[in-house]
Amino acid sequence: MMMKTLRRAATILALSTPAAFAAGAAGYVTDYDFPFEGVFGTYDQNQLQRGLKVYTEVCSACHGIRYVAFRNLTDPGGVGFTEAQAQAYTEQFEVFDTTLNDGMGDFREAALNDKFPANNSVGAPDLSLMAKARAGFHGPYSTGISQLINGMGGPEYIASLLAGYTGEEQEVAGTVLYENTAFPGGWISMAPVLYGDDVVFDDGAPTDIESTAQDVAAFLMWTAEPKLANRKQMGLVAVLMLGILAVLLYFTNKRLWAGVKGHQRYGTNVKPVKGPAE
Repeated sequence: MMMKTLRRAATILALSTPAAFAAGAAGYVTDYDFPFEGVFGTYDQNQLQRGLKVYTEVCSACHGIRYVAFRNLTDPGGVGFTEAQAQAYTEQFEVFDTTLNDGMGDFREAALNDKFPANNSVGAPDLSLMAKARAGFHGPYSTGISQLINGMGGPEYIASLLAGYTGEEQEVAGTVLYENTAFPGGWISMAPVLYGDDVVFDDGAPTDIESTAQDVAAFLMWTAEPKLANRKQMGLVAVLMLGILAVLLYFTNKRLWAGVKGHQRYGTNVKPVKGPAE
């Protein structure tokens, strides 16, 4: 009985091992050159506006960005909408207001102070912080060196995922899975959302799948890190001030101890100061 049990367990393990390895395999993430990367990188306003259009016309059907307020579209260093542009965009949305209808709540037209409405229609995750919640680069060997050099890679992961569909499908337990070269394990339940020429941009930018995926990934990076430019500027100022302080402290130290070090260097006799007990 014991041998029979062991053989059965070995058979199950042998059959399940390839699937386990396949499920744990990491996907391939392309290292895109986003303009906001690097010490001096900033957001490309036109790219953010294109990404907002892709989100509005494609992604918002299933995903929300409920931590972003409509007024943030006018923030400097971001999408760059004027207040009139932001107001016109906001009027497309309705939000649920609990103060209406005698406390029962009702929908009304969104205002600039409102946040983007949540979207729980199909159980899709909110995308407000997705670019910071996903890591596209890892290792090697859990050292984090790739992340130190290339960054976390959240936007790269999103862009690679949207552009990584191969067109292959399979059905597992009644669920249709789609092959994706960027998704860990190779198969994802989310159907392809970009097919090329999905949107038309006012600036005449390319509308192929890869370019569109990069635009919306950049926009989602802004929703997750809207103050990126300010943070980098503050960091550079802090490094500059610390550098100046370090130089001042060095010369102050040299001046304060110059006399003592001079006596020690040239052998000058310096009488020690006696304490009260002596």
